[in-house]
Order: sequence, then structure tokens, then C-alpha cells
Amino acid sequence: MNWPAKATTMISPTTVLAGQVLVPGRASGLAIALPPLSFWGGYDAESGMIIDKTHSGYGQSLKGRILVMARARGSSSSSSVLAEALRNGTGPSGIILAERDLILAIGVIAANELYALDVPVVSVGENVFAQIASFTATLEIDACDAARPASIYVKDSEGEGRRDA
Repeated sequence: MNWPAKATTMISPTTVLAGQVLVPGRASGLAIALPPLSFWGGYDAESGMIIDKTHSGYGQSLKGRILVMARARGSSSSSSVLAEALRNGTGPSGIILAERDLILAIGVIAANELYALDVPVVSVGENVFAQIASFTATLEIDACDAARPASIYVKDSEGEGRRDA
């Protein structure tokens, strides 16, 4: 039997990570990791596209994606733009943050209440955030109970399927 010179381990098909529920809900979608974004002036709620030409995500859509971002940037008016995008169906299906962000949470809470949506917002620590941001994967967020930690399921990861042991 030929043994490899260097042992490798496979990442499980589903990795489960934990986070703090900021806004309850459940979502699934392809992750999109971005630097801080201002929704006010940086995002088009009608098209779902990032329109800030100075942002590295310029031209990308957040529609149906799980937004992975350390925190928001800019104006408190971002909450109204985010709520409008969610109403239009052009916003992210869920949000994972490294830091608690009141502005984004308010926008999602308003949209969830006004439009009967179920968009979760979860905060994770820096280490978990760095891990999630490194994957190109489908994520599922189960944050339905604010009394217990959110579960973040990482599935179908690309580029991180193997790690040297």
C-alpha cells in the first residue's frame, strides 16, 4: 500500500460555525465577502448592484447572496436603502458580520416587520469571520431563536476542500 508522504484531511462536506443572533431568521445563498460598504450611495436598491465605483465589489449583485462583511460603512441612511432593497427582492438573503452593526440591523428589522420577510443578521468573532470570508461556498444561516447561538452551515466550499494535516 502506498501512503502519501504528507497526510491530508478532508474538510467535512458541511462545516458548522456559531454566531450571535442580531436579527432572527433563516437564509441560504452563495457567500459574497466584501470590505465595508455604504448602502447609502453605494448600492442601488432597484437593481441590487453595488454602484460605488471606488468599492472592490463594484458591479456585483447582492441579490439572494449571503453578505459577509466586517461592518457597514457610512451613513445611518444605509438602513433605509437596505430595507428598500429587501422589499424589492434585490437585497441579500442574509448578513454575517464580524462586528455588531446597529444600522444594518435596523434596516433588516424594519424590512422583516413591514414586509413579512425572514432575513437574518448574525455577528461572529474575528476568527470565525476570517474563516467564513475565506470560503467561496453556499452558506445556510439558522438564526431563528435569538435565545441560542445562530448556526452557520458552510457547504460546497471551493478552494478550501483540502487542508494539509
